[in-house]
Amino acid sequence: MPLNLGSQMSKLRNALRKMTVLSCTSAVAVFGVAACGSEGSEGSGGGEINISMTSFPDYVDPQLSYTLEGWEVLYNTYTPLLTYKHAKGEDGTEIVPGLATDMPEISDDGKTYKLKLRSGMKYSDGTDIKASDFTYAIQRLFKADSGGSVFYSGIVGAPQYADGTADTISGIVTDDATGDITITLDAANGTFENVLGLPFAAPVPPSTPLSDDATNSPPPSSGPFMITKVEAPQTLTMERNPNFSTVRDAGATEVADAQVDKIIVTQNKSNTAQVTGVEQNTIDFMVDPPDADRLQEVKTRFGERFRLEESINTYYFWMNNQTAPFNDVRVRQAVNYAIDPEALNRVFGGRLHPTQQILPPGMPGYEEYKLYPGPDMDKARALLAEANPTDRDITVWTNDEPDRKRIGEYYHDVLNQLGFNATLKVIAGDVYFTTIGNQSTPDLDTGFGNWFQDFPHPDDFFRPLLNSAAILPTNGNNFSRASYPELDAKMDELLTKQLTEGDTEAQYAALDKAYMEQAAWAPYGNEQFTTFVSDRIDFDKAYHHLLFNQDWSALAMASYQDQNDYENGDNRYYYGQLFESSG
Repeated sequence: MPLNLGSQMSKLRNALRKMTVLSCTSAVAVFGVAACGSEGSEGSGGGEINISMTSFPDYVDPQLSYTLEGWEVLYNTYTPLLTYKHAKGEDGTEIVPGLATDMPEISDDGKTYKLKLRSGMKYSDGTDIKASDFTYAIQRLFKADSGGSVFYSGIVGAPQYADGTADTISGIVTDDATGDITITLDAANGTFENVLGLPFAAPVPPSTPLSDDATNSPPPSSGPFMITKVEAPQTLTMERNPNFSTVRDAGATEVADAQVDKIIVTQNKSNTAQVTGVEQNTIDFMVDPPDADRLQEVKTRFGERFRLEESINTYYFWMNNQTAPFNDVRVRQAVNYAIDPEALNRVFGGRLHPTQQILPPGMPGYEEYKLYPGPDMDKARALLAEANPTDRDITVWTNDEPDRKRIGEYYHDVLNQLGFNATLKVIAGDVYFTTIGNQSTPDLDTGFGNWFQDFPHPDDFFRPLLNSAAILPTNGNNFSRASYPELDAKMDELLTKQLTEGDTEAQYAALDKAYMEQAAWAPYGNEQFTTFVSDRIDFDKAYHHLLFNQDWSALAMASYQDQNDYENGDNRYYYGQLFESSG
């Protein structure tokens, strides 16, 4: 039943919380969820929770996944040598030791990184975690054409391994007996510690297939959770990793333990059904924010378990810079003039910060500017008349998530108003980015795109999205197929510097403007995210991680009052409170 926020029903809800620890049967009958708390390891509360996603992860594989949904799962499943702190706000962007004993020892020229793997650690299947497993993980990135491979191509020998002229990556040397790992780069890299903390770099055993077969049969886990069942794209199950104690015992205390025993993740294409499910406590957490038509209701009625969260991201429309009609900069500029960020903000229920640039607020190098003031349809039409493209038949791509579909519909209408003959193509969200990132997909003209920061460095918004090397046969993220050699060179030059060095941040701001002078994208906003949980979840412990969305290691069953009365046979208080409140 839906719960409101009246004082009487609030008392009832609190009483029902207390009953959960008294009687799992009673809780199931009231809430409609078949989950009951149990004691977990290290004093955690245990229990089983369920989470809903509008779109399933692209891959359930650390070397292949490159969506927010995927990384939200993988953050607490696969642990890299370095990792990101389990903390909210900017603290969560701090790089800390994961499977490595300490932060890397870096040579004076910035090209050599030395780390040591902790000893005695095991994967969830009992296999020993070895230093050479790191080498294998990086090899998998290149063999599978992973979108993350662009971050590791500066390792000596990686390009030769990728093109098949070398059998191994010569710049990675490991010793399984000592745990020593030495990585040599071809140039200093101001982001390399950051990328060592991404899921892409998480070691996996060499029994893991090189192809994407691991999606439905994920590798053994090194994190607090292991994935025990996958039925893509409908559901997956995560349970406590029985060997995670070996990771913690080895000293990896920065890797947070699980607070629940089991998480069941289910794809649900209806955002409104997800909202109702969280309201009625049949869903414990929904990954996506409530739709605009339910947002005010949730804010008003469920404020004690709902909040808006800051997130660092950019929403944009990509345009294929290499094929007509968008191979003409005037056409791309016309689109930028025509887009109305405020109209798109209404799709998000006011959760969108309007923008017209690549770097988002909160990202180093961000300096606000606007090259295409508007919306100005007259200016847009004038530019199109000047360009006079002969090919006006275009396909507009988006996915079936409710807000994304509406974004696509808006964009489709704007392009038709400009005189294009636009066809809207809506595909499933769980395959959307892999489809538009595959060069063999036909009619990739333009469409919806977004990007959430991988790590707090502006290179993350340029290299995987706009660098020529990111135009990959499969799993690419340069959907615009932007290729500007002089800007690639500038990007590479800046990568060798530290952000604190001289005017590096100002140069990244100039790089942002240079891409927008080419109108490589049509950016329009930065989204504010949300946390919305059921009554069963401890809302105060739940938090939004700036890199991985919600940190599932922090999801815990709500704290209940002392059970001593019940254990002593006196349950009159609990049932009396229930009947008093419901009367």
